[in-house]
Amino acid sequence: MARDTEGLQPGVPAVFERAVRSLTSAQFRREVRLEQTPAPKRLAPHTHALSADVFVDEADEDATATGRLVLLYDPAGQEAWHGEFRLVTYLRASLEPEMGADPLLLAVGWTWIVESLAGRSAPYTAASGTVTRVASEGFGGMAGELASAEIEIRASWTPLEPDLTAHALAWGDALTTAAGLVPLPAGVVAMPPTRRRRDR
Repeated sequence: MARDTEGLQPGVPAVFERAVRSLTSAQFRREVRLEQTPAPKRLAPHTHALSADVFVDEADEDATATGRLVLLYDPAGQEAWHGEFRLVTYLRASLEPEMGADPLLLAVGWTWIVESLAGRSAPYTAASGTVTRVASEGFGGMAGELASAEIEIRASWTPLEPDLTAHALAWGDALTTAAGLVPLPAGVVAMPPTRRRRDR
């Protein structure tokens, strides 16, 4: 995708345009496939949205985790936001059934959001959200189907600065953590897998 601000409407406020640029300029891990997606128009006067899929193995056809990040901007501010900007995300990830049954899963899912923000030193306030566990098991004629589990996280927070690079990276960290990838230290870039040399 062209990582720019081509989706912005003419005449948008400069502060919003700068925020979008900082959001879309963040460099994510190679396992994250990012693209721009239509943003909801009714939540704020100005909006922008990104979606991402995380593929732990390049050979996988289905993403291990998916997410959407929406930037909202209201020049007049909104009381519930405690600011003019608001970031809203939805994450969904597949889990091993054993992990899906962990009684601490919901609390752990929330820590993926707040610890990712802290790890990137992304200043924010008024965070809120929900974490949902989804489990599936076959019965009767579908008793042979493998049990499955998913986690769904809905969260929002108000960034305390218009440069949203750290917030975008924190969102990417939460996505990859949900996908089961080991977090990378700050400043470290994941190297692509090396190709095997062909036998001569």
